[in-house]
Amino acid sequence: MYNDMNQNQYPNQGQFQNQYQYQYPQQPPESPGFGVASMVLGIISLCLSCCAYFISIPCAIVGIILGLIGLKKQAGRGMATAGLVCSIISFIPAIILISTGASIVSSLKNF
Repeated sequence: MYNDMNQNQYPNQGQFQNQYQYQYPQQPPESPGFGVASMVLGIISLCLSCCAYFISIPCAIVGIILGLIGLKKQAGRGMATAGLVCSIISFIPAIILISTGASIVSSLKNF
């Protein structure tokens, strides 16, 4: 009699037993940090490549590395590409400036 009363008192007990299931923690979304850093360093190295090559070359090298890392990630691929292109393009004036300066210095030594 006690069992019959218990069953009649809670007829829908089995309905709510599995209502709360364990949810696995979700991974946070990727941030475009490498792409942004690559783009900023690429723009800095591009702006300074004509006058301050000693700052431009290290910024371009770090910008290329961060751009390559940023291309492998899903977030910020466009900014990583822009930073990579700016960093590579900034090498051209820096190399021209260094080679011109080296040729001027070597021609002055011949006098």
